[in-house]
Formats: sequence, structure tokens, C-alpha cells
Amino acid sequence: MPNCLLPDRGVVSVSGPEARPFLDNVLTVSMEGLNKGSAVYGGLLTPHGKIIVDGIILPTDDGLLIDCPRLLAGDLARRLGFYKLRAKVDIANLSDDMVAYATWGGDPLTDNKGYRASDPRLSTLGERILISAAQSIATNAVAGDYHVHRISLGVPEGGRDFVYGDSFPHEADMDQLHGIDFAKGCYVGQEVVSRMQHRGTARTRCVPVRFSEGKAPPEGTEALAGEKICGRIGSSTSAGQAIALLRLDRIAEAIKAGESLSAAGQAFSVEQRDWMRFHLEGVA
Repeated sequence: MPNCLLPDRGVVSVSGPEARPFLDNVLTVSMEGLNKGSAVYGGLLTPHGKIIVDGIILPTDDGLLIDCPRLLAGDLARRLGFYKLRAKVDIANLSDDMVAYATWGGDPLTDNKGYRASDPRLSTLGERILISAAQSIATNAVAGDYHVHRISLGVPEGGRDFVYGDSFPHEADMDQLHGIDFAKGCYVGQEVVSRMQHRGTARTRCVPVRFSEGKAPPEGTEALAGEKICGRIGSSTSAGQAIALLRLDRIAEAIKAGESLSAAGQAFSVEQRDWMRFHLEGVA
């Protein structure tokens, strides 16, 4: 089975006797019932409900580790410090001390190093492992192979498929990938997220697409529905699969009118995945 190091991932530690209730009060998911060998996926939002950072949270003996984008780990630690107040927690950016591995497509590795759990977004994504940087796991793949796997499943990644600081959780499919607990207590940005859920107002979403000529244009290329801009292309594979952040209403209008979907002159189609519970009008 493939396994690889993910060098673009960082680790933030939140430890201490009040680590779980502290994160419960600020992140989009609950820490209740999170046991060793399991994980949850969630994010820290702005008060206006936009994603500052998302990540996979794993428990330790004295707290929690947040597997997040390495470039944002320092900012996440700093922002969590703003909310600390008198909470009995210690917050640290451990990105120089710990590393993340991914493994997928078969039985879990028998190596018991570090902290590990099935990816909470989608079980078919595989397993995520956090270990000390002084240790290592023998690998047989590279990060690019993991992203091909991720893109084939249609799972978006922040910084490539949606923009941190400018995207709502529904746009990044966090509501579809177990990244929002709608039954938990208050957290930063909850009012906006709950309103979008209640009203069903998420018109823009990350969706899997496929380019008919087998090659996707570069990340950031504008996507067109007929002659209207409907979004942008994100991460892609050499086989023409990609993730795109698209206006679903404009996609539906174009399909109904018999107009093409394209980016940089290349036609694409929108695809459905089993985990997607929202309606894609006109898509089989």
C-alpha cells in the first residue's frame, strides 16, 4: 500500500487539563468522545464564518495535536493563544519537531510509531500518522501520489482548492466531510455557518471535475459556464481530474441551456461522488 511523508503539513499542540473544552469552544467540531486511535476534522473560523485554517485533530495522553498546513501552523498557534484567556492549556507550534505521513489503499501500516487515525473526512483517504521528526517511516510514494488519490476522491484542500480567509466551510465541503458539528455548543463563526445550513444558501462549492482532453489548466484558472465566469480550477492530476470551486447555479443554468463548461479553452464536466449530499442539477 502507498505511504508517504507530507512535508507541507505542520503540527500544533494544545495540551493541559482544559485542552478539550478549550478547543470545543473555538473549533467547528466537538472533542467529546475523541479517543486514542481516532480523529476529527474541523477548523478555526473568523467571527464572520470564514475559514482561517482547517485540520485533523488527534488525541494524545495530555491533550491534542492539530495536523494543519505547515505555512499556517504558527498563525494557528498564535490565534488560539488569543482565545486562551485563563484556560489551563499550553499551545505550541511543533512543526519543526513533528511530521505527518499519509497511507492509503490497503491495510494500515504495522509500524506503531507516533499518533495515527483513519482520516475523519473520508475513510477511503486512508490513515494519517504524526510522529517525531527524529523518527521516520519507510515510504514507497511521494506527496504528489497522495494528492492524486485525494483529487480522485474529490476531496478539496485549503490553499489550493479554496482560499483561507475568504471561504465559508460549506464552500470547502466541510459540512459534507464531517468538519462541522451542528449539534455542539457555540464556537467562533457558528452563527453564520448555522444560518447557511438552515437557509441552504451555499451556492458555491468545491466539486470534482474532469477535463475531456485529459489535461487540466493551471491552478487558479478561471472556469466558465458558457460565457459567464463560474469559479476557478484548483488542484489537478495529469489524467485531467481536478477540484474546482464553482457557482452551482451558473453550472446548472449552462447545462440546462446546452452551453459548455470550460477553462482556458478546455472543456470539462462536473462529477458526483458518493459522499456529496448536495444536489448538482443536471449532473448524473
